[in-house]
Amino acid sequence: FLPLALLLYSASPRALKHIMLTLVSYVFYGWWNPWFTLLMLGSTVIDYACGKMITAEGAPHRQRKTGMILSIVSNLSILAFFKYTAFLAGNVSVASEMLGMGAVALPDFFYNIVLPVGISFYTFQSMSYSIDLYRGHAVPARNFVDFACYVSMFPQLVAGPIVRYGSVADQLRERPHTVEGFVAGFTRFNVGFAKKIILANPMGAIADQCFGAGEGVLTTPMAWIGVMAYAFQIYYDFSAYSDMAIGLGRMFGFHFPENFDSPYQSKSITEFWRRWHISLSSFLRDYLYIPLGGNRKGPARTYINLLLVMLIGGLWHGAQWTFVAWGAIHGGMLALERLMGKDSWYAKLPDPLRVAITFVIVLITWVFFRAENFEVATRYLAAMFGLGGDADSSAILTGYLMRPANFLYLGLSAGICWFVPRSAELLEKVTPVKVIIALVLFVFSVALMYTQGFNPFLYFQF
Repeated sequence: FLPLALLLYSASPRALKHIMLTLVSYVFYGWWNPWFTLLMLGSTVIDYACGKMITAEGAPHRQRKTGMILSIVSNLSILAFFKYTAFLAGNVSVASEMLGMGAVALPDFFYNIVLPVGISFYTFQSMSYSIDLYRGHAVPARNFVDFACYVSMFPQLVAGPIVRYGSVADQLRERPHTVEGFVAGFTRFNVGFAKKIILANPMGAIADQCFGAGEGVLTTPMAWIGVMAYAFQIYYDFSAYSDMAIGLGRMFGFHFPENFDSPYQSKSITEFWRRWHISLSSFLRDYLYIPLGGNRKGPARTYINLLLVMLIGGLWHGAQWTFVAWGAIHGGMLALERLMGKDSWYAKLPDPLRVAITFVIVLITWVFFRAENFEVATRYLAAMFGLGGDADSSAILTGYLMRPANFLYLGLSAGICWFVPRSAELLEKVTPVKVIIALVLFVFSVALMYTQGFNPFLYFQF
């Protein structure tokens, strides 16, 4: 698909490049389920029309605000219907039973809605268009094709980074296409692909074995190995996709924002959220935290805002209470760190110790993020803190985890995570040697991919 898309795009005259990129993006998105392209097209039409309302010459403030509200309501309604209908239906039934009114028998329709891939990403992107126009942070798209190209752009469509319209508005109007930019993008893509195949997938296999272990099987060391493997998996998996998306963007002339900045080197949860999934955390900050009042309405309101934003961030990741718990822990830690202040006793600890403490807290929260339900999460946490299984019941799992290859992958993942510069810094200047190394990694990764089972990018499900 990619070579064909690049060929068609390169062969298209400048006036038709956005049309071609939009068409191949719709083919890419509709490959699994063509009907979902109609949903994305509908969202695009709504937001483009709302943008016209907002930027109409002489439009009164009321009309501009109405256009923005219509955009927000329509996008969130689409997201809520497809992502949270089954969740709400299940909880209505549970709440009814708890109140003594018996179970509510809802039609199967409410539980069988298929979640379109990447809907959380493109609805946020599309919504940012009208908000940026209303705030005066961007100029309107020249035409519908330009805007449709922005919403549907396949490199980052299904798993980010979340590209806000204001950050690429100028690029949609004019951008350079150079050999140097293409080579830099190709190299970044190859590095990301290698991270996915060589690091994320093996880590995922270890994590799956540990989180899938039956009750009483996990010993304490195994539980820690498993959650560390998952931490490395989700980082390398998602940062790999971001690297690939950013690289693909460069190949088409776009500069997408960075999404990761060595997050496991953070010395606090506050710093972690400046480094992890940067496009989402900045989106929630600018479009939710600040409009709620940020830190401008006193300490108590600041703590409430932090907790609320992270609760919503958790729910954005999935319609499941474990995601809410994950967000609540992060929100509570953000509020606690703000309460403690920059001169707290914690801030005076040695940096390596603070990094280790932060990493342990993040590992605990990853248990809730990975577990299917609270029962699994509780059982896993119990194993982590000394209430695990015995040696006899865990013999098979021990044999798997003790394979030399697993220790090699764990050591490699940890070493790169803490001691190797992030991709953007490493590839800030692309040299022939780096291009060759990245190409060798790509060829090796393609060969290795055919020895692995099906392992899609984790953030496709969001």
